[in-house]
Amino acid sequence: MEPINRTYAPVQAFVDELVRCGMRHAVTSPGSRNAPLALTLAARPELEAVSVLDERSAGFFALGMAKATGRPVAVACTSGTAAANLHPAVIEAHEARVPLIVLTADRPPELREVGAGQSIDQLKLYGDAVKWFVEVGNHEPGRETAIHHRALACRAWWTAAGERPGPVHLNFPLREPLAPSPEPLDPGDWEGRPGGRPWTELRDHAAAPHADDVQELAARIAGTARGVIVCGPTSEELAEPAARLAAAAGWPLLAEPTSGVRCGPHDRSHVVAHYDVLLRAPRFAEDRSPGLLLRVGDMPTSKPLRAWAARSSQVVIDPHGAWHEPTRRAELLLRSAAAPALDALASAVELRGPAPDPDWLAGWRAADAVASGSLSEAPDGFEPKLLAALEPELPDGAIVWLSSSMPIRDVEAWFPQSPKRLRFLANRGANGIDGVVSSAAGAALASGSPAWLLTGELALLHDAGGLIAARRAGADLHVVCLNNGGGGIFDFLPLAEHADSAAYEEHIATPVDVDLGALAPEVREIRTDRATNVELHRQAVERVERAL
Repeated sequence: MEPINRTYAPVQAFVDELVRCGMRHAVTSPGSRNAPLALTLAARPELEAVSVLDERSAGFFALGMAKATGRPVAVACTSGTAAANLHPAVIEAHEARVPLIVLTADRPPELREVGAGQSIDQLKLYGDAVKWFVEVGNHEPGRETAIHHRALACRAWWTAAGERPGPVHLNFPLREPLAPSPEPLDPGDWEGRPGGRPWTELRDHAAAPHADDVQELAARIAGTARGVIVCGPTSEELAEPAARLAAAAGWPLLAEPTSGVRCGPHDRSHVVAHYDVLLRAPRFAEDRSPGLLLRVGDMPTSKPLRAWAARSSQVVIDPHGAWHEPTRRAELLLRSAAAPALDALASAVELRGPAPDPDWLAGWRAADAVASGSLSEAPDGFEPKLLAALEPELPDGAIVWLSSSMPIRDVEAWFPQSPKRLRFLANRGANGIDGVVSSAAGAALASGSPAWLLTGELALLHDAGGLIAARRAGADLHVVCLNNGGGGIFDFLPLAEHADSAAYEEHIATPVDVDLGALAPEVREIRTDRATNVELHRQAVERVERAL
């Protein structure tokens, strides 16, 4: 690595360490002040550096990459409001525990608060939404400056990826020269450790649950014939151990799509896909109250499930101790990686040889089949039916990105289980519609897998710039947009009944008359009726309730 000049050399050392630590993807947005960051990232052959014009889209593009790969991704921008436009993605990364390394260029101290252009206060710009902030500083070129930047890069990488993953923010107050004009510097001052090793390595040993806790919980599971495992959103691969524990205990697996348990080649004999619909039937929900509910991953979106879980005895496996427990009823939070915890529990329960209640599991599976049959009876324009009908065309290994609001709820309630390896992802940290196109495109590009984005038209228009980013980057992205003339989720709320109808339409539902096909030819637009959609949802649930 040949140092270029006094501005670029520290940045080159910093990026070199990110590569040594394992970074493989980065996102940049155009600018002058951040040219040393952007050009240095782009110059590394080990990095796939993607250029995204709009910083708001760039943040979510990086977030999608990080979520798909599980590795920290760098996102770099210029000074001023450019940095502020990354804030929504930073918040989502914090809430969803996604590792991002945010690199903001800034004016040096002598150009702050003197009226210089593109200068705002960027110190701790993202507040508590980042795990760590550092003002990188201005230093004379030399060995100590190289060590400073290399050590910072390693700390940024391990901090973003470790413990409870999340975003970190490094602010670079860059002075001229901002152009890569060469000046004589000693290459030896800027070298890293031999053999391509990181300057500082952090070796984290994931803690498995203590044997005493495993045995105690296994005894409860084996002694509870009518229990339930709920698998919610998680970044861990836990389909096999979850299925093994369910089989050992004779319990149903209520599998939210982004858990990775609903679809795949693993044993799905205990998987219940349509729990959201089933638990809307009061009598069924009452009759199926479990003696113990073991929850893995974050709490699913389903409101009926949350209300039902709040009445149950709960144990939560949470690898980060993040207290993701909105019911506030859990009696035990087990801080452990989920997969080894489930494996250990399965082994312990198998040794105990419990006598499961065959009618308990059979009842859940029969009810799940009733819900599936009800969907086939629904009219063809029913939005969940349209989404579930995509399953045959989705290729094995595809990513399915679910937009917030109705798509994630409809897929959670109605999408069938499948033997295909379908990886469902969504931005459910802050539950916003921000950046869904950009996130899906980033996931497609970083994973090398085709991605299907299932979205409504408002979320699509909210991130229309993401379509440009996806096209420029060459992402294999397929957009399926249900256009029902506004924010359909609001029609399910009391708000729709009590607000002035004209004001409701203009300020809440906000229908937008845009030809989405003209906006982007790769979008498959499916027109539905918003009012009819509400009624069809009610009819579908009523059919299930009557059948049960």
